[in-house]
Amino acid sequence: MREKQALDMLGALSHETRLRVVRYLIQCGEKGASAGEVGKQVDAISSRASFHLSALEQAGVISSERQSRNIIYRANLGNLGDLMSFLLNDCCDNHPDIRACCVSENRCC
Repeated sequence: MREKQALDMLGALSHETRLRVVRYLIQCGEKGASAGEVGKQVDAISSRASFHLSALEQAGVISSERQSRNIIYRANLGNLGDLMSFLLNDCCDNHPDIRACCVSENRCC
C-alpha cells in the first residue's frame, strides 16, 4: 500500500459516523447492506448516509454493487487488511509490543 492510499483511508475513517458505517458493514459480511439500512443502523438521514458512503468508497474502504434498484455496500476487507499491514509493518516496523496488541487475547489498547 502506498502512503497516499493509507492517508486517504485513514482520513475517511477519522469520522464518527464513517467508523460506525464500516463497523456495521464488516458485521454484514458478503451480504452487505443498502444505503437505507446503513443509515438506520448509524442513525443518519439518507442524504448524510449517502455522503459518508461516498467518501468511504472513494477512499477504498468500502465498495458498492448495483442490485436491480438498490446499491449494496460492503466493507473492502482486502484494503482494510492492507491498511492494517501498512500501519504495522511500514509505520511501526513490526514492533513486538504493537503486534501483541493485534492479538485479541493480548489486547493492551
